[in-house]
Amino acid sequence: MTAHALHHRLAPAEEMSGPALRAFFNMAERWNLRITEQRRLLGEPPESTFYKWKRHQDGTLGRDTLERISYLLGIYKALQILFPNHEQADAWLHKPNRSPLFGGQSALDRMLSGNVADLYVVRQYLDAQRGW
Repeated sequence: MTAHALHHRLAPAEEMSGPALRAFFNMAERWNLRITEQRRLLGEPPESTFYKWKRHQDGTLGRDTLERISYLLGIYKALQILFPNHEQADAWLHKPNRSPLFGGQSALDRMLSGNVADLYVVRQYLDAQRGW
C-alpha cells in the first residue's frame, strides 16, 4: 500500500467530509431526489445542518453519515457499471422491482426506510448483479 493510499484510508472525517458531501449532492441531483429523501438517506440530520452542508458542500460528518454516503456511492458506481446508459442507471432506483428484496417497491423505497442496513442490502444486491 502506498503512503498516499494509507493516508487516504486513515484520513480523518474532516478531510473526507467535503468530498463525500459534494459526491452525495451530485448523486442526489442525478437521481432527482427530493430534499426529504436526501435528508432520510443521510440519516435525518437537522434541517439547519443539512442546508449548511448543501450550501457549503462541506462540514464535518459523523461516522454514520460517512458510512451512508459510502454505501450510496457504491450503489451509484454499481448502477453505472450495470447500465451503459446514464439515464437508465439513474432511473433504476425509482422503478418497481420484482426481486423479493424489494417486494414490488423500488430500491429507493427500500433505501428510504432510514436504516443503514437497507443501503447495505441494495448495495449487496447490485454487487451480486455485477457478479462480485
